[in-house]
Amino acid sequence: MEWGSESAAVRRHRVGGERRDGPAAAPPPEREARAQEPLVDGCGGGGGRTRKRSLGGSGGASRGAGTGLSEARAALGLALYLLALRTLVQLSLQQLVLRGAAGHHGEFDALQARDYLEHITSIGPRTTGSPENEILTVHYLLEQIKLIEVQSNRLHKISVDVQRPTGSFSIDFLGGFTSYYDNITNVVVKLEPRDGAQHAVLANCHFDSVANSPVGDDAGSCDAQLMLEVLRVLSTSCRALHHCCHILFNGADENVLQASHGFITQHPWASLIRAFINLEAAGVGGKELVFQTGPENPWLVQAYVSAAKHPFASVVAQEVFQSGIIPSDTDFRIYRDFGNIPGIDLAFIENGYIYHTKYDTADRILTDSIQRAGDNILAVLKHLATSDMLAAASKYRHGNMVFFDVLGLFVIAYPSRIGSIINYMVVMGVILYLGKKLLQPKHKTGNYKKDFLCGLGITLISWFTSLVTVLIIAVFISLIGQSLSWYNHFYVSVCLYGTATVAKIIFIHTLAKRFYYMNVSDQYLGEVFFDIALFVHCCSLVTLTYQGLCSAFISAVWVAFPLLTKLCVHKDFKQHGAQGKFIAFYLLGMFIPYLYALYLIWAVFEMFTPILGRSGSEIPPDVVLASILAGCTMILSSYFINFIYLAKSTKKTMLTLTLVCAITFLLVCSGTFFPYSSNPANPKPKRVFLQHVTRTFHDLEGNAVKRDSGIWINGFDYTGMSHITPHIPEINDSIRAHCEENAPLCGFPWYLPVHFLIRKNWYLPAPEVSPRNPAHFQLISKEQTPWDSIKLTFEATGPSHMSFYVRAHKGSTLSQWSLGNGTPVTSKGGDYFVFYSHGLQASAWQFWIEVQVSEEHPEGMVTVAIAAHYLSGEDKRSPQLDALKERFPDWTFPSAWVCTYDLFVF
Repeated sequence: MEWGSESAAVRRHRVGGERRDGPAAAPPPEREARAQEPLVDGCGGGGGRTRKRSLGGSGGASRGAGTGLSEARAALGLALYLLALRTLVQLSLQQLVLRGAAGHHGEFDALQARDYLEHITSIGPRTTGSPENEILTVHYLLEQIKLIEVQSNRLHKISVDVQRPTGSFSIDFLGGFTSYYDNITNVVVKLEPRDGAQHAVLANCHFDSVANSPVGDDAGSCDAQLMLEVLRVLSTSCRALHHCCHILFNGADENVLQASHGFITQHPWASLIRAFINLEAAGVGGKELVFQTGPENPWLVQAYVSAAKHPFASVVAQEVFQSGIIPSDTDFRIYRDFGNIPGIDLAFIENGYIYHTKYDTADRILTDSIQRAGDNILAVLKHLATSDMLAAASKYRHGNMVFFDVLGLFVIAYPSRIGSIINYMVVMGVILYLGKKLLQPKHKTGNYKKDFLCGLGITLISWFTSLVTVLIIAVFISLIGQSLSWYNHFYVSVCLYGTATVAKIIFIHTLAKRFYYMNVSDQYLGEVFFDIALFVHCCSLVTLTYQGLCSAFISAVWVAFPLLTKLCVHKDFKQHGAQGKFIAFYLLGMFIPYLYALYLIWAVFEMFTPILGRSGSEIPPDVVLASILAGCTMILSSYFINFIYLAKSTKKTMLTLTLVCAITFLLVCSGTFFPYSSNPANPKPKRVFLQHVTRTFHDLEGNAVKRDSGIWINGFDYTGMSHITPHIPEINDSIRAHCEENAPLCGFPWYLPVHFLIRKNWYLPAPEVSPRNPAHFQLISKEQTPWDSIKLTFEATGPSHMSFYVRAHKGSTLSQWSLGNGTPVTSKGGDYFVFYSHGLQASAWQFWIEVQVSEEHPEGMVTVAIAAHYLSGEDKRSPQLDALKERFPDWTFPSAWVCTYDLFVF
C-alpha cells in the first residue's frame, strides 16, 4: 500500500472519468500547462518538493466528484450521532436503581432511611458546639441505635460509645493551616459477632452541618440516616459477620475533618480497623461516585466490583480530585494520613448548585438515590465484614488499580501494571501502522511524511488558535461584567465557546485544504488526518502511561478502537471513497470511545460548573469553563477533522456555527442571560457571606488604638456585588474593604484561610455588636527559654468557633508551638492560621508559641489576632444583620453571623 501517491482507487476513478467523458473532457492547453507548474511543498513556503496538479484534485468540481461528502448530510449526521450518544448517557444517568426486591427483609429500605432523614433535618442547622448538634441530634441517634439493638439478631452484639475527643493537627488543605478541637462529639457503634472479632471495617458518616443550612444531603441523606438503616439491616441479618463493623457518626466533619481525626487517633476501637468506607457529598442526590480508593490495596476495588449492586466508579475522578484542583477534602485524607488505613471514598455529585444552602432539604433527595447508595454501601460492608482479606489487608497492598464503570452497568478493573502493558501494546500497534507509511520512499505525486508533519502542524495550530479565540471571548466577557451568564443556562456556554472552537478548527483546516492541499486527493487527505488524530492520542497515551496515571486507559480506548475501525473500513474506503457504508461503519467503530467520552464529560461539567459559582473572586470562571469546553471539543473533533477534507464544502457549517456564536455573544454581552435563579424546582443561588463584626486593634502596650464595626461582605463568585448593588445601593465600590497591611490576613475575621481566593470584599459600617458570651483572650506568661527564644502562653475562651492568626515581624520566626505536631505551618501568604472549635462544656483554650528573635524591633516580635464566630444561638444574630439579610433578592443565599476580632502586638 503506497501512500506517497494517489491511491489506486482514486486513479481508477479519475481514469474512468476521463474515459467516460471522452476527448471532449480533455483539458485545454492553457490549463494543462498550468497543471505542470511546480508547487512549493512545505508548511510555510520554503523549498521542499514539487507536485503536479492531478486532473481530479483541485478544489473545483473535479476534486469532489464521486468522493466528496455532502456538507449538509455530513454535518447533520455527525450532529445526530453525538446527540444520540448524549441521549444514551442521559438515560444511563437517570437510571438510579434497578427495580427489584428493595425493602424486603434483609434489604436496605429507603423509606425507613427517609424517615431517619426527615427527623434529623427537622432539627435544623447542626453546627458543632450547638445544642442542636451536641444534644438533640446525639439524643436522636442514641435513641434509634437502642431500638436497632432491641431488634437485632442474637448472632450479633452491638456496643455504643460517645466519644468527646480533644486534639490538634495540621493539614495542607486551602494553602495550609492548623486545626484544634476540644470536647467535640463522636457516636461510635460496634457491630460484631457474638464471640467478638480481632479486625474491623469502618463506615464513616457525619451528622453535623454548616451554619444556616439544614443540609439534607451532606449530613443527612448521604450520611447519618443512611448509616442508621445500614446498621439496622446488618444487625438483623441471619448471617454472622467474620469481623467487626464500626459505624462512626462524627459530629465535627464540617469543621474541616476534626471528628474523624479525634476518632482514628484516640479511640481504643480504632486499632482494630483494617479498611473503611467514607460517604460524602458535593451535590444533592443522584448517583454516588467512587472517586478515591486505596492508597494502593487493589483488593478494595475488587470488593466494590464484586459487591456493589449499582456501580458508579472512576479512577479519572480519583486522579482529578487528588491533583488538588477541586477545593474540597474528605475524611478519606484523615484515615489515610493519620491512620494509615486504606478505604473507599464515595460522594454524591449531582446538583452542586444547592450544596450547603437553604435549598439542601430532605424533599429534594430522590428515594431512588437513597436506595442505590444504601444498596451499594450495605453490600460492600457485608463483603468486607466477611472477607478473609480484611484480616491481612497489608499483605495485599501492591500497586494501584485502573477502574471505571460502563454506563453504570458494571465495573472494569485491573492492576495498573497490566494497564501499562496493554497501553504499550496499543502504542506498538500504532507504531507498526504509522511506521510502514512513514518509512515508505517518496513518490511522484505525494510525500506522506511531509504531508503528515505539515498536517500535524496545521492541526495543532487549529487547536491552539481555537483555544486562544475562546479565551479572548471569555476574558472580554469577564471584563465587561457578564461572567457566569451560563451558570443558570449551561447550553449558553456550549453555543458560545463550543461553537467558536468548532468554527475555528473548521476554518483553519478549510484554508489548508484550499490553499495548501488544493491538488491532493480527498481520500488521501482523509487518511492523513485520521492518522494525525491517531498519532496525537497515541502521544497522550504514552505521556500518561509514562507518568504512571491510571487515567491513561481513556487514551488507550481512543487509540485502540479507532485503529481497529480504520483497519476494518480501509478496504471499502479505498475502493468506494467516503460513501454511506463507510460512514456508517466508521461511526459505529467510534461508538465506544465517543460514548465513554461523553459519559466522562457529563461528570466533569456536573462537578465543575457548580464549583465555579463558589470558587472565589480571583478565578475568572468563564476562562476556566471556556478552556474545559475547548479541550473537550478538540478531543471530540479529533477523529472528525478528516471529514473536513472529505466534504465537498464547509461554508454553510462555518456560517451556521459563526452565526450561533455571534448571536450568543451579543445576547451574553447585553445581559440577556441572568446567572442565578430562585426557581423552586431548580434553584441556582448566588452565595454571599455576611459577618457583622466589631474589630479592636491594640498596640504593643495593650492600648486600643483603633476600633470599628461593620458588616463584612464576601461574594463567593467572580461577579462580586455587581448584581446585588441594584437591590442594595449602599453595597458598592465606595465601601470596598481596605486591607490592614500590618495585620495578618488583612485584619479581617476569616473563618477559613481562603483569603487568597476572595480578595474582593466590602465593609458596610454598622453599630457595634455585643454578644452575651464575649470572647476573652489574654497573655498568661512570657518567658525566656534556655535556647534563647521567647515562649508566649495564651488563654482564650469564647464561642464554639474561633480563628487565631499570627504574623511574625521582621527578624522574628515562629520556631515551635503547642499545636499540631509542634511545627508551625504557614498559610498561603506567610501568616499562620489556626482553626479552633469546641463542643459543649469545653475548658479554656491554652496554648503557647515560641518565637526566635534575631534582632530587637520597637514594633514587637509578633502580631496575633483572634476572631470569635457566633454560628448558633441568639448571639449569632443582630438587628442590622437581619435587616440587611432580608433585603437580599430571593436568588441569593446570604449566610450571616456575628463575630468579633481582636488584634494584639507582643
